[in-house]
Amino acid sequence: AQNVTVDEIMTAYKQACQKLNCKQIPKLLKQIQEFKDLAPRIDCLDLKGEKLDYKACEALEEIFKRVQFKIVDLEQTSLDEDGASALFDMIEYYESATHLNISFNKHIGTRGWQAAAHMMRKTNCLQYLDARNTPLLDHSAPFVARALRISSSLVVLHLENASLSGRPLMLLATALKMNMNLRELYLADNKLNGLQDSAQLGNLLKFNCYIQILDLRNNHILDSGLAYICEGLNEQRKGLVTLVLWNNQLTHTGMAYLGMTLPHTQSLETLNLGHNPIGNEGIRNLKNGLIGNRSVLRLGLASTKLTCEGAVAVAEFIAESPRLLRLDLRENEIKTGGLMALSLALKVNHSLLRLDLDREPKKESVKSFIETQKALLAEIQNGCKRNFILAKEKEEKEQKLQQSASMPEITVTEPLEEGPAEDSEDGSATSALEEGEEAGETLTASENGDAEPAEDDDDNRGNVTDSDSDTDEEADAGLETKDLSERPKSPDSADGAATSQLLLSLEKAKDRPPPLRIAEESPSPATSPASAPSQGNERRISVSSPGRGHKIFVVTRVETLPDRAAEATRLREDTDATSKPAEPQSPAPSPKPELPAPQANGAVPESAAGSDPKRGDPNDCESAARDTPLPNGLKTDFVRALPEASSDGDGKTGSCAAEH
Repeated sequence: AQNVTVDEIMTAYKQACQKLNCKQIPKLLKQIQEFKDLAPRIDCLDLKGEKLDYKACEALEEIFKRVQFKIVDLEQTSLDEDGASALFDMIEYYESATHLNISFNKHIGTRGWQAAAHMMRKTNCLQYLDARNTPLLDHSAPFVARALRISSSLVVLHLENASLSGRPLMLLATALKMNMNLRELYLADNKLNGLQDSAQLGNLLKFNCYIQILDLRNNHILDSGLAYICEGLNEQRKGLVTLVLWNNQLTHTGMAYLGMTLPHTQSLETLNLGHNPIGNEGIRNLKNGLIGNRSVLRLGLASTKLTCEGAVAVAEFIAESPRLLRLDLRENEIKTGGLMALSLALKVNHSLLRLDLDREPKKESVKSFIETQKALLAEIQNGCKRNFILAKEKEEKEQKLQQSASMPEITVTEPLEEGPAEDSEDGSATSALEEGEEAGETLTASENGDAEPAEDDDDNRGNVTDSDSDTDEEADAGLETKDLSERPKSPDSADGAATSQLLLSLEKAKDRPPPLRIAEESPSPATSPASAPSQGNERRISVSSPGRGHKIFVVTRVETLPDRAAEATRLREDTDATSKPAEPQSPAPSPKPELPAPQANGAVPESAAGSDPKRGDPNDCESAARDTPLPNGLKTDFVRALPEASSDGDGKTGSCAAEH
């Protein structure tokens, strides 16, 4: 309702209670009085533990009619079929909640579930439904399954302890194969078996690559069921991120299946195998799979019957892993030998931030070993702390990189003296290199979970570096695994701007002879950038940048050019496409007419500013790369043999072939 007040809501609710002859709920009245801003959704309507019969539910309509909520909590409210169906109809009609909790209501029955399914199907705002300990039996399941099959807005669904084993799970799994919105599915404590139920779940994973969290703790999946689930995981390229198999009676046999599957999973980041009797042999079966896997960041092995032998196998994995963030080894019999192996592994591992072990040392026959255990535990914690500090520093570097990448304007001003100009030139090259290194480091950071993991698809490409960069180069830099020295710097760095300025000023050179002559007097290529600029050749060029406004580049210098005679000849014969430099040893190329002219909208030509992968097709880019000479006069064929870029920026490549 528009322009409603707290008093109006109170009055309406009290009148409804009188009319229906039911008791007012004091907890509810108190909450209504505390409502502040009624226009957007109010955070929570909490009715947990209140007994709601049909009349109490009807009275609530006076509230739902006037205000909307983010969370409506109806946990343990003793709802019956009539009350539940009335409430769900209201919530559907008034779009009252984005998060709805109906857990611990054992008697909502078929009609209640039917109304809940109708609400799930019709409401566009409902994202989270918690129905723990609310039985979904054979005759109610088809309604919910139909609602989930027709694109429901639900993102999170909790159905723990809802008696799903058998037909209900089969209906749900079949429906969810077609659902593209659900991201989290919680099915703990449902007595799911290792045959039919697990086969349904494996089948679901084959066809649905949108579910990211699957929680199956406290079921009876067994090794046979894990084989079905692994079969489903094998089919996924992207999809499941978290798999919880806690307490499912899994043994070393099941770990063999999992070990074969892990090298193929590309999105799985959290794997929890706690409270399964896996044993040392199980960890040995799992180890090679974990080493071959490139996605797992968190591994739960609490209470898995490990001893020192198993800890040594885990330590081998830690030493090999460049990305593992957290490992849980609590409630295992890991003594001095195992701790020693873990401590050594942490010396070579730079990613693990948290390793959970029992605080108290284990009993040993040799008493002095207990002190050794304490020392090793402290050493392990220190290793994790060291990694944590390293990760923090890396994160700060990335933030600086992002800030430099999203500067609103870049202006290159004219240097005053020769000396400082050279210094700034060197400085900018160094900073560009550092930025390049940081962009390279983001890949490792992403593998370590500091940034979101990079996916192969274009949608998630930007996740590697969160910077809103002007071109895709910086995002690509994180994905590239090439040597940094061969990678052209981002146009946001001062050096990249200088390269684009050079090419632009060469194109404009025909119209402006005087500045070119100034450049000829410079004695060597190292000092030419400093001596070339003057007030006469300063020129502002507006460059449209994809995604954000315009940037201004001020062109203030021209690289060393051939001597005056060749220059005069070139100026006389504008149409001649192959003017030769008089001095072949001169390091700078003659400006050629085939350099691309600035585009009509003032954008830098692709060869100057580095190609934007989204702007044109690669064939155009490659032909441009063949036609365009490199700034230092080399043919493009030699681009792969170029040495590392020197600090004064002369070795920069201006073609997109180098970037590819």
